[in-house]
Amino acid sequence: MILGWIIFLPLLGGAAAWIAGRRSAGAARTLALVAMALDLALAVAAWSGGAGASGWFAEFQCPWLPQFGISVHLGMDGASAPLVVLAAFLGLLAVGVSWRGIGERVGFFHFNLLWAVAATQAILLSLDLVLFYVAWEALLVPLYFLIAVWGGPRRGPAALKMFIFGQASAVLMLVAFIALAISHQRAVGSYTFDYLKLLGTPVAGAAAFWMMLAVFVALAVKLPAVPLHVWLPDAHEQAPASGGVDIAGLAVKVGAYGMLRLVVPLFPAAARDFTPVAMTLGVIGILYGATMAFAQRDLKRLAAYSSISHMGFILLAVFAFDQTALQGAVLVMVASALSAAGLFFMAGVLERRFGTRNIEALGGLWSAMPRAGAATLIFALAAMGLPGLANFAGEFLVLLGTYREHPVFAVLAALGMIASVIYAVRLMGVIFHGPRKDERPVKDLSWREGAIAAALVAALVWIGIHPGVITANGKQNFTAAAANNASALHDSNTEGGR
Repeated sequence: MILGWIIFLPLLGGAAAWIAGRRSAGAARTLALVAMALDLALAVAAWSGGAGASGWFAEFQCPWLPQFGISVHLGMDGASAPLVVLAAFLGLLAVGVSWRGIGERVGFFHFNLLWAVAATQAILLSLDLVLFYVAWEALLVPLYFLIAVWGGPRRGPAALKMFIFGQASAVLMLVAFIALAISHQRAVGSYTFDYLKLLGTPVAGAAAFWMMLAVFVALAVKLPAVPLHVWLPDAHEQAPASGGVDIAGLAVKVGAYGMLRLVVPLFPAAARDFTPVAMTLGVIGILYGATMAFAQRDLKRLAAYSSISHMGFILLAVFAFDQTALQGAVLVMVASALSAAGLFFMAGVLERRFGTRNIEALGGLWSAMPRAGAATLIFALAAMGLPGLANFAGEFLVLLGTYREHPVFAVLAALGMIASVIYAVRLMGVIFHGPRKDERPVKDLSWREGAIAAALVAALVWIGIHPGVITANGKQNFTAAAANNASALHDSNTEGGR
């Protein structure tokens, strides 16, 4: 039941925080912090226990609607384990970020924050497609409230845009799941929505392509991939700093995880045919995101476009049909979540100090805020893929795996790493160097803010030096997911050979 508790602890903690918040904001914050600390401990314990012979670190299943083959089926493998730990880690930090930043309806805020973490955990652990869909929909609700209630001056339209994009795309995914279950019933005589049983389901070529496309579009919206990305910059810009840490670090990563888990394993032949289009979208996203990040004045929007650029590497990895690229994809998800959350956190810090996130309105802050400058420098260097930090290792593995079969796409994607240097240098040069534009006395990071920044920096450096924690085969990583994708690759190659 450890997987169930990983999901339910944030829900229980959030509900307790909501109730306690009616009497004491401090009690609400403390309950949320304790719940997320326990959740992180459970996630680490499940991961560190090692994978069994089946390749799963932990697995749980019980009937839900057995007449339709629907169950509560949870599983943690090498693809999901690092992301489950990441979700709990960022959830814990988000509570810390909100400690002084949220003063209204504190209990309800932490309920939504922890609900978002729980829904993310459920998506990452679901091995039943109906359960996956329910968790996917459930994530939209707390994200909507986090933006609509505690966001910036244009929070209403931003939250509504995010909700509409997410809801419309989810319907496409549900239709594809139902169609796949019907195809399975026609083939074997029984319905099922179990992910492991649906692997290898025979589907006619045209039907398989449309199912794959529906799932791809739904996931591409959340990723987000260009041109379905338009909701993300507004959501980032209007989100509160603490909620934004979750949105920047978690919400978009479930789309990347879904790409890895669903598209190629369930529809290998159709995905193979779609490879040129998907990789083209990936390269466009990498270059477009980096270029737009350079053009932004708002630091939160810069972080949003930086995330769009990084997620382009996921499309390359998934459709490269290469194990090295897939391992790099998991590492890119973790690394980009940490660096994006760091940039978003620093944007909140600067906004509280100066009342603005406009990069050009700030300047010469290094002498006044050396700790903030050092932390921002690490996050910017990570975003641009500096060797020794986590992002570089992931992007390098993706490019290496992609180059074996698609050298042109790999070379074009590498240009995105060059473009990221430009916006990272501009960010640091304008905000922390040059002439001081605001001479008001300003405090550097507090001990609490410093601890949050230090935790993110430590994670980026540690993973950058020891990427095998995420990518190594065997006891602690990439077990069942790698096997599923390897099987899909083999089936696709076999069909191509015929």
